[in-house]
Amino acid sequence: MILKELKINTWVGDPTNCYIITDEESKETMVIDPAGDVEKIAQMIEILKGNLKYIYLTHCHGDHIAGVTELKNRCGGKILIHRYDSEGLNNPEINLTPYIGMPEIILEADSRIDDKDKIHLGKLEFKVIHTPGHTKGSTSLYCEKEKCLFSGDTIFRGTWGRTDLPTSSIEDIMDSITNKLMKLPDETICYPGHGLSTRIKDEKPIYLELKPKLW
Repeated sequence: MILKELKINTWVGDPTNCYIITDEESKETMVIDPAGDVEKIAQMIEILKGNLKYIYLTHCHGDHIAGVTELKNRCGGKILIHRYDSEGLNNPEINLTPYIGMPEIILEADSRIDDKDKIHLGKLEFKVIHTPGHTKGSTSLYCEKEKCLFSGDTIFRGTWGRTDLPTSSIEDIMDSITNKLMKLPDETICYPGHGLSTRIKDEKPIYLELKPKLW
């Protein structure tokens, strides 16, 4: 697996992590959360000689979806998002585009995904984990073979995503993290929607032992 991370500046101020994943043999490629700067994303796909198969959205907020339409027009690919968040793609009260000062987004998903769905890039297999809390349709994407998790805004290094937004829930996000993500193998590397990567074992004390992050 080839993995590239791009920091995309958005209206929010905190850069969004956009991930480009390519299967080394087939060159099938997936982009996770193209928040903008599509020229940079397209250039990286070209450098990797990738064939864009999927545009995967961890949730429907504007700072994660702003570059989707342009990327699809340039490189193709099917837009995937959980069915609960698909309705928020064109709803400014849910995708928060006015709140964060973004222009209106008109966007439709090609496929609506569900918990435990499998997504394939060549020989790579990714499992969809429905992790509601930040939004009701938030998902994380897990690859057992590569020991990696793409968590969107559900979990970050040392903390969790906001739960004071439309369709969010503190009870749901804690349930998602504690009963789904913390049960993944300890050495799983977590790649979040913002900030630095972390490992599941380094986050466990926060949620399972109620200890603060010390670094």
